[in-house]
Amino acid sequence: MNRQDLAELSLPQTPGVYLFTGANGEILYIGKATSLHDRVRSYFSSDLASTRGVKVTAMVAEARNITFQATDSVLEALILEGNLIRKHQPRYNTDRKDDKSYNHVIITREAYPRVVLLRGKDVAELSKGIIVRGLKESTIRYIFGPYPYGLALKQAMKLIRKIFPYRDSCVPFEDLSLKKKMAAKRCFNAEIGLCPGICRGSMTKKEYQRRIQHIRLFFEGKKTKILNELTRDMKRYAKEKEFEKAGTVRNMLFSLQHIQDVSLLSRTHLQESFGITGTRLEAYDIAHISGEDTVGVMIVVENGSVQKADYRKFRVRRDAGGSDIAALEEVLRRRLRHREWRLPDIVVMDGGVAQKNVAERILLENKEEKNTPIKIVSVVKDEHHKPRKLLGDKSVLEEFKNDILLANSEAHRFALTYHHKRREMGMFR
Repeated sequence: MNRQDLAELSLPQTPGVYLFTGANGEILYIGKATSLHDRVRSYFSSDLASTRGVKVTAMVAEARNITFQATDSVLEALILEGNLIRKHQPRYNTDRKDDKSYNHVIITREAYPRVVLLRGKDVAELSKGIIVRGLKESTIRYIFGPYPYGLALKQAMKLIRKIFPYRDSCVPFEDLSLKKKMAAKRCFNAEIGLCPGICRGSMTKKEYQRRIQHIRLFFEGKKTKILNELTRDMKRYAKEKEFEKAGTVRNMLFSLQHIQDVSLLSRTHLQESFGITGTRLEAYDIAHISGEDTVGVMIVVENGSVQKADYRKFRVRRDAGGSDIAALEEVLRRRLRHREWRLPDIVVMDGGVAQKNVAERILLENKEEKNTPIKIVSVVKDEHHKPRKLLGDKSVLEEFKNDILLANSEAHRFALTYHHKRREMGMFR
């Protein structure tokens, strides 16, 4: 395909899912977008190879057509994408290594079903008869996914749970002994409105099963059916003068009809998963005492703002012998195993040439880095641990100097805080 073919597609400026297909109609790739028009057009930019990599460039060259399905919201696009990937297993979407880290939504086969998230590797373990997080294969009723963007899915689940509160871990009231029933309290999620109070018997088994049915229908993309059922329920409750239940259903209806995608798009790392990118800096730092009790941290700055939900802590496992270089090497390798995390545009190292070199070597070993160039910079400090010099690409240093210094300073602060807390709690003993 080429850019001229786009004019015939009439792509809308709405959320949805797009499918690249090959010469024989086979589906090559499935993606999602906040704007189908803008997202699909991005595949035909002149700098595609440098910005998106060899794999994406090859897919576009092989494609002969693009189809799409618009959705009412970004949330529904996320869910539809996962369902279609599971159904069609497109060649450019699937990677057995990636599949192990992709998330799945699980609904259990219980009187009061749980809704939980499991990674692909855990789903595979269940199929082998291994018990995972108290679950076994026979207790699984529905599996949805895989969903490549773990952080986006978790945000989506928060939104879904606000609309349809569900049980994930608490013990149903009817399963408690008489003595425990007397002392039972509402679980934390019930207190904040994310669980319907199964732990206190606040909802009947029949009512809860209907709640689960609506969650299932939502993940199957059948929102219209849910709206019709809820409308009937609301009218029935009102007729029976059960006004509290009618009000609850009315609120669900309103929420479904006005899904706020802002909650999914308020974070840049979620925006990226829909094709809206911001410059992501990852900064690393190491903390220890005389070479012992070593920890490392990763912090993230995007568009000049720290993204604390993306911060990560690492307890250095091997004996680094007091070497910051060895500790950094371990932390970077462990970070790169998380292929569900978005790769950074810029990596900020604390130190000089040695730290910068180790980052460049490890990132070049990473398969995805070969297709997605990452700029490496380092911050050289003086004897007072104040920035003295920046090393790296001159244009990057000039454009992102403030972000680089912010990221470096925040990484240092976070590393010291993490190390101090572990010492206070005696976790190094």
